[in-house]
Amino acid sequence: MTDDDLLRYSRHILLNEIGMEGQERILAARVLIIGAGGLGSPVALYLGSAGVGHITVVDDDTVDMTNLQRQVAHTMDRVGSPKVRSIQAAIAQLNPGVEVTAIQQRAEAVLLSQLVAQADVVVDCCDNFATRHAINAACVAQQKPLVSGAAIRFDGQVSVYDARDALSPCYACVFPPAATFEETRCATMGVFAPLVGIIGSLQAAEALKLITGAGRPLTGRLLMLDGRAMEFTEVRISRHPACPVCGTAPAPQTA
Repeated sequence: MTDDDLLRYSRHILLNEIGMEGQERILAARVLIIGAGGLGSPVALYLGSAGVGHITVVDDDTVDMTNLQRQVAHTMDRVGSPKVRSIQAAIAQLNPGVEVTAIQQRAEAVLLSQLVAQADVVVDCCDNFATRHAINAACVAQQKPLVSGAAIRFDGQVSVYDARDALSPCYACVFPPAATFEETRCATMGVFAPLVGIIGSLQAAEALKLITGAGRPLTGRLLMLDGRAMEFTEVRISRHPACPVCGTAPAPQTA
């Protein structure tokens, strides 16, 4: 760690739960972020400012004027640019020492299998169930911890699914792939701007906790936020023995 690093990360180093050793782990960590929008923006900015050594961001979308209400990594001058490039530029302005790989591509099974294998922590910031399940399947297969978040209207949720923990459920245990869920999008349902910042910040915090070993992660717990009343509710979740992804006899995964 250089003298500049010691100065930049001094407030982390002062924390007993992180210290020099924890900050060294952050500097050496590789984090994969899927989604560069409302959740991906605060996740990328906080992980970048914290000094995560290598961040890979995957998203196939471009910056639109309607994104600027809540996607704080993007700016007016980057409207029309790939979101992953916009986030890459934003992190570079905050912390040029962080290496960022920008992949403007849809997160499909083959790509996810390659990228998850290289990551220490995966952060799901996407906005649809199909991609969430593909991310989860890759994390279970590669035994990598997954920090999952979601936000729509005034409601948000975050949890950690850690395949390394025999007691931890995976995303499919809680939201079965065969179940029918209403697919809700910001473009049709709306979203309260600060909500994605709150949930994304929680995701970044959980990722850093997993990297450093500080505190107790949200493994086995689903934290839900009602933004109207600003009330948090925690629900205990457990592994489902018949889960098609992580159960005792999981079904084969298809690409």
